[in-house]
Amino acid sequence: MASVTAVKPRRTSMEFLTGVLVLGLLGLMLVAAVVGEGRKTDTSGYRLHAGFSHIDGLGVGSDVRLAGVTVGQVVSARVNPQTFKAEVTFTVRPDIKLPTDSAAIITSDSLLGGKYIALSPGGDDHMMAADATISETQGAISLEQLLSKFIFSVTDTLTRANKDAAGSKAPTAGDAGKADLP
Repeated sequence: MASVTAVKPRRTSMEFLTGVLVLGLLGLMLVAAVVGEGRKTDTSGYRLHAGFSHIDGLGVGSDVRLAGVTVGQVVSARVNPQTFKAEVTFTVRPDIKLPTDSAAIITSDSLLGGKYIALSPGGDDHMMAADATISETQGAISLEQLLSKFIFSVTDTLTRANKDAAGSKAPTAGDAGKADLP
């Protein structure tokens, strides 16, 4: 009977170099992604400020859009310890002049997309100066909050319907068969 011995295949230096090259390229792509994320903010233009109750998903570097066109970037976000609101600072291109009664709304590209600030210009004749604060704001709407409100509404409606059905007069033993009579 012939004995079978396990022979380990020898790895060639070409396979080793290929593995090192692939790992090196992955490392470079990771470094490029991290460094590129830090350079996303555009600080050209004038700065505006706005306070929001919720900014879920909005971060530094997020877009600021007017009529769907990107006109600036979010520069910073912090919590005001006195009001407990998120204060966001963002830039707007210098050629865009916003009326003083403009609004800032946090919205998203899609159901699960990234958040951005949508500017809604007002109708005032006076324009905002640099470092002005937009007082008309609407925070981000959370998908989880919407779903929980929907589920609560449905369960509340079903509970009321069940109580109403249980509260109506149930047929008694003497009523049996009467429903069949004309």
